[in-house]
Amino acid sequence: MSNRDIGLEILNGINEIKAFKEGKTKLRTTELSEPSEPKIIRSKLKLSQSAFAALLGVSKRTLQDWEQGRRSPQGPAVALLRIAEQHPEIFNDLH
Repeated sequence: MSNRDIGLEILNGINEIKAFKEGKTKLRTTELSEPSEPKIIRSKLKLSQSAFAALLGVSKRTLQDWEQGRRSPQGPAVALLRIAEQHPEIFNDLH
C-alpha cells in the first residue's frame, strides 16, 4: 500500500503553476533527441522484422514501410524507438 498524499501532491502542483505564472520560478524542460532509423535500432537489437514489430506493437508491414522510407513513425512509436535505442536492455528483457 502506498503512503502517498495525493491531495498534497495536487496542491503542490497548483502552487508550482502559480509561482511559474507569477515569474517566481522556471519549469524544467528537456529536449528529446530523435531516435535513429528503425532499421538501425532493430539491427543493434539483433531482431527480425517480425520480432521487432511485435515488440513495438505494430504490423510487420508498418515496420517495413518505416525501414524503406515510405512512412515515418509517429507519436508513441517514436517514444518506443527512443527507448529501444537508449535503453536496449529493456527490449532484451522482453523477448
